[in-house]
Amino acid sequence: MSLPFSAPEEIARLTARALLEIKAVDFNAAEPFTYASGLKGPTYVDCRRIISYPRVRGTLMDFLAATVLRDAGFEAFTNVAGGETAGIPFGAMVAERLDLPMTYVRKKPKGYGRNARIEGRMDESDRVLLVEDLTTDGGSKLSFVDAIRDTGAACAHTAVIFYYGIFPETTQRLADHGVRLHHLCTWWDVLAEAKAQAAFDTATLTEVEAFLSDPRGWQAKNS
Repeated sequence: MSLPFSAPEEIARLTARALLEIKAVDFNAAEPFTYASGLKGPTYVDCRRIISYPRVRGTLMDFLAATVLRDAGFEAFTNVAGGETAGIPFGAMVAERLDLPMTYVRKKPKGYGRNARIEGRMDESDRVLLVEDLTTDGGSKLSFVDAIRDTGAACAHTAVIFYYGIFPETTQRLADHGVRLHHLCTWWDVLAEAKAQAAFDTATLTEVEAFLSDPRGWQAKNS
């Protein structure tokens, strides 16, 4: 295994550039997007597009595996779990790079058969890395972590490609649940790269920056 142990700042810049290049990022202040949390804003990222671009996919999965090894340790995990649904392909690719077993976690029991939330083999002795595509405020991660812990396994880390990075309570919310977040880039990294490339008009970038600086205030003003 040969992974790119680049500086976090360089990984963030290159990840942001890749997301813009494959058009996974959209800015639209005139017609705000609605997020899973219910909040509205002028920014949207679709990490699912990554799976269709082999060079971007390979590079970002290398970055994610290297980030986890650097920040958590080389022998920190014995199992990688992808969160349904977007986290499943990324979980599989990270597991391959770390040479670890892969499982996945359902959002809810499937309602028949074993009625399981965990698919694949997960043992009580496992130390599990939860992999997802992104996190907004960390809320959805807690349900997945609890499902993993219900098996008796430990889960103290989650890794994502994209972290919104605009809600200061997110990392503390996860930390209070005993979970550390690892990520490649945030909206601030994407905004910086979008400005450098002049990827959007100045008015749009100004509005996006206003949202990132005060997302709830922006929503109140634009609702």
